[in-house]
Amino acid sequence: MNNGFETLAIHAGQEPDPTTGAVVPPIYATSTYKQDGVGGLRGGYEYSRSANPTRTALEEALAAVEGGARGLAFASGLAAEDTLLRTVCKPNDHVIIPNDAYGGTYRLFAKVHQRWDLHYDPVPLGDLDAVAAAMTQKTRIIWVETPTNPLLGIADIAALAQLAHENEALLVVDNTFASPYLQQPLSLGADVVVHSTTKYVGGHSDVVGGALIAASQSVGEELAYHQNAIGGVAGPFDAWLTLRGLKTLGVRMDRHCDNAERVVDLLLAHPRVTQVLYPGLDEHPGHEVAAKQMKRFGGMVSFRVDGGEQEAVEICNRTKLFTLGESLGGVESLIEHPGRMTHASAAGSPLEVPSDLVRLSVGIETIDDLLADLTQALGG
Repeated sequence: MNNGFETLAIHAGQEPDPTTGAVVPPIYATSTYKQDGVGGLRGGYEYSRSANPTRTALEEALAAVEGGARGLAFASGLAAEDTLLRTVCKPNDHVIIPNDAYGGTYRLFAKVHQRWDLHYDPVPLGDLDAVAAAMTQKTRIIWVETPTNPLLGIADIAALAQLAHENEALLVVDNTFASPYLQQPLSLGADVVVHSTTKYVGGHSDVVGGALIAASQSVGEELAYHQNAIGGVAGPFDAWLTLRGLKTLGVRMDRHCDNAERVVDLLLAHPRVTQVLYPGLDEHPGHEVAAKQMKRFGGMVSFRVDGGEQEAVEICNRTKLFTLGESLGGVESLIEHPGRMTHASAAGSPLEVPSDLVRLSVGIETIDDLLADLTQALGG
């Protein structure tokens, strides 16, 4: 039986507890497990770095909602990314990354893995010819964000998957901005999906986590081996909080999208706003691709303002309901200046973001209140 997304998010990996009938998976706050004789593991559990029942429930649910063969939960999105790179790549390999990738991802490549001779090239992934030209015999991964952070660029997942596979590379898609509710990269040919589950999956700004979901069992097993060997796993309480957030992802995303569309309308009409970046707009260069591969266009909106960097910073400081803070995807609305905050690590690099850019994570509050807050912060 093929269940719908919301049903999977609530039930996959989450059968009632066989001992008590509890409908919510318990938090197994244990580091070790009694074995049934030497080498006799009860249910496959021996040590909670290797596996924990609460984490297993989350991993099974994540695999189900992304349509993957294996899901793995980590202590953070970057822990997941690091494990993936060390699983798939070796020194002197090459990775293509977006030319406006998340600052933490860029830092991982530029400041950590480059020291171990993992080479990378930032490429505009919306330009398939540019991606093809950047491929080498050493390219092991095309690394995709779609939409990108913070410029909301769109990449064609199916076309990039074909290009990657023609060159014996993997397509990895960071699906954090879209969430599994709005976009299913594995169904479009991706090999691995990455999430910062801190964001929309967790959804309440109360837990940090990451995930990998593999399309094939073989890749999933390699990732699981390295997850255990490297050890950056999600703790049981973090896994439980993330699983609780996943249950309401569908209804939350609908409201995030509704509110974001109204915010976009306000920004488009405001004289202080010089550009609105949102893939739901007809004039967005990636709109047609986004419409093809996304259910809706998400809750993230970026915009540029006249008055340059100083005015962008002052707008961030003037909001009352939009909280000035990093991260995204929670029920509350956030505002930030990417150049000085989330993407400061990309300053002076090919991934540097415009200084007059403001990024919004549009929450699920009453929309009229959000519009009033933005109107006063913009000064009109």
